[in-house]
Amino acid sequence: MSAPFAFWRGDGLLSDMASPKHPLDQLYRRPGFMIRRAHQIAVSLFLEETGALGITNRQYGIMLVLKAEPGIDQITVAKLLGLDRSTTGMVLTKLEDAGLVGRIVGADRRKRSLKLTPAGERMLKRLAEPARRAQERVLSAFTPRERETFLDLLDKFARAFNDTTRVPRVGHDAEGKAATRIRQRRRPR
Repeated sequence: MSAPFAFWRGDGLLSDMASPKHPLDQLYRRPGFMIRRAHQIAVSLFLEETGALGITNRQYGIMLVLKAEPGIDQITVAKLLGLDRSTTGMVLTKLEDAGLVGRIVGADRRKRSLKLTPAGERMLKRLAEPARRAQERVLSAFTPRERETFLDLLDKFARAFNDTTRVPRVGHDAEGKAATRIRQRRRPR
């Protein structure tokens, strides 16, 4: 069980061979496992800070998108957050049932525009400080310099593999409109 293993480094070289101290160490150092665990921790910290308000991090993300892009449709919301349409629909229904989001039937009648209601605007204001505290807690394990590096590396990873997911997240074009895909940064050689 203690066979040597190595980790892939970003520069394409393998790190020194090492024997795990525990059979599960190899699993715990896998990037996918660590990313999933980090996500669990980030969600937990968000819910600890915002729990009294009863809003999940997905609901908060959708509300932030609607604040920034009032009048967009459900599909655009899903694309901007990298969520599948059915999940987005379920979350929007909960927000609508809570009176935080409104749907407006457009001239097309098939397309419904979304916007925060006045109650949604107030909730977003109430969430600002708890969400800031949650973000601060997530990054508190790092020095200020490490925080920037951590966020830059997460951004680089997400951009490099965005198109490999079932629901690639879109970005914004130069005019600030939702684009069809996030443009990947050129990788330094």
